[in-house]
Amino acid sequence: MRLSLPILAIALLLVRPAFAQELPTGVQDEDPSADAVVPADDPDAAESAASGVPLEEIKRYVAVYNAIKEAYVEPVDDKALMGSAIRGLLLDLDPHSAYLDKNDAEAFDEDTNGAYDGIGVEVQQLADGKVKVIAPIDDTPAARAGVKAGDTIVAVDGKTLTPASAEGQGPLRGEPGSTVKLTIVREGEPKPLQISVTRGTIKIASVRGRMLEPGYAYIRISAFQADTATDFESTLKRLQAGSGGKLHGLVLDLRSNPGGLLTTAVQIADDLLDAGGIVSTRGRTPISDARFSATPGDLMHGAPVAVLVDAGSASASEVLAGALHDNQRARVVGSRTFGKGSVQTLLPLDNGDSIKLTTARYYTPSGKSIQARGIEPDVVLKPEGKEGAAARADYAEALLPGHLHGDEEVAGSNAGDVLDGDAPIAAALAELKKPAVAAATAGAAARD
Repeated sequence: MRLSLPILAIALLLVRPAFAQELPTGVQDEDPSADAVVPADDPDAAESAASGVPLEEIKRYVAVYNAIKEAYVEPVDDKALMGSAIRGLLLDLDPHSAYLDKNDAEAFDEDTNGAYDGIGVEVQQLADGKVKVIAPIDDTPAARAGVKAGDTIVAVDGKTLTPASAEGQGPLRGEPGSTVKLTIVREGEPKPLQISVTRGTIKIASVRGRMLEPGYAYIRISAFQADTATDFESTLKRLQAGSGGKLHGLVLDLRSNPGGLLTTAVQIADDLLDAGGIVSTRGRTPISDARFSATPGDLMHGAPVAVLVDAGSASASEVLAGALHDNQRARVVGSRTFGKGSVQTLLPLDNGDSIKLTTARYYTPSGKSIQARGIEPDVVLKPEGKEGAAARADYAEALLPGHLHGDEEVAGSNAGDVLDGDAPIAAALAELKKPAVAAATAGAAARD
């Protein structure tokens, strides 16, 4: 089944520009008429009204610009200085708004199609230049080398990362076969780790599936790309065919899935719902407001679903988990999710560069904002061998400097845990089987 979606110029991301996945949209230039200018005796005031920028702030900017040009210890190129100023406009808005040069903008297309040259990790660019690992992508050089969700990369090949390091495609991208040495700060480790990773062509298989036991299937979604919904449907049908045409239940694993295309998450939600809302977005402009609802046709035919999440589940992952939970279609098992409930729009510029701008918040079918709060599971799991504060990764949207505040924000101390390994899968399967076990027990008691 395929949900018919309008062309939507938004996508959800929790990653630095070189690894982001978005749907590009055009920018409609505004051409304010002279009638829109507030009459004033001061011609400068009229000019300021027409531009929509306070004149005094323009003067302040020019004064600083001229001071740098005239007095900085070394000559500064006009283009470089202006580029820094433009990036600065977006830097303090929130962690997900950014200026993308042409190479970074082109990388969006690569990532959406699921192939690029690099180490295979989703990251969040921090203001000081360092990068926080949202999640290593399954079966990539980074995952095989031992990079983990929550790691902070502070240096590459011995060079400390700075804001300038993110220019172009960044130091993590590179020719397949080349080796990059990462200096990583990891929670619980007394000193930085040195991890060498050999770059490769990252062809991301975003959907994998297998049978856990007769009648019970497992599908892992590692990211939401252009073809993920199609792959999900074909994987589910293959597993159903191998189980006599019908499944008793499905474990849907979204752990450490950093998000991707909103429309893909909406399509998968629609595959598992017969009716009900999926997600809505609300912003300051009408184009930012949208609402998605399910159409008839549940591919699981009502069989129970358990959604497995953790602190690395973000953005589109939270949309899917929230939609299935609010419609009482699935039990959510795991840990509180990351809490990225904001929408970014990619706005192309005439020179080939783009602006990635936060334009809206998104809401679950029950009307709750996930921003800086996340999805709270029905069944809470802890990492093996860790309890309480020792288990906390302190890894959440609410802890990102300058994050957009949420309607029901939860303090970062309530951040979830990163759940690795097979134990959470077994716990989700046990939760999935509870209704069937209860029904069987009731039937046996009636016969007695």
